Amino acid sequence: MKDPREVTPQESKERMIQELQKIFDPEIPVDIYNLGLIYDIECHKDKVSKLNRCKVTMTLTSATCSMSEIIVDLVRSIPSRVEDNSIEEVEVDLVFDPPWDQSKMSDEAKLQMGLL
Repeated sequence: MKDPREVTPQESKERMIQELQKIFDPEIPVDIYNLGLIYDIECHKDKVSKLNRCKVTMTLTSATCSMSEIIVDLVRSIPSRVEDNSIEEVEVDLVFDPPWDQSKMSDEAKLQMGLL
């Protein structure tokens, strides 16, 4: 296994995507990444720890989503689920502009939802 300090920001971003694809909106049977709730992922190397920190800009299907806190907490807790400890921290920027709509869904998600 690679030393966590040698993991590149790009590798951490790829790991983030893998972990985001394991988090499902409880009301829609599609993961939050393919649902189009993730607008951006930026990872950078921390100058002191040499581990990667990531910032996820995301939204929810609705500003009044009853599961919003749980979904955001699951995203923030990704470092605790990454085996090699290469992601030190995840900051979540929850935005509602632009608002989410079905056009942001991947084709795979649209197919799963019967929209294709």
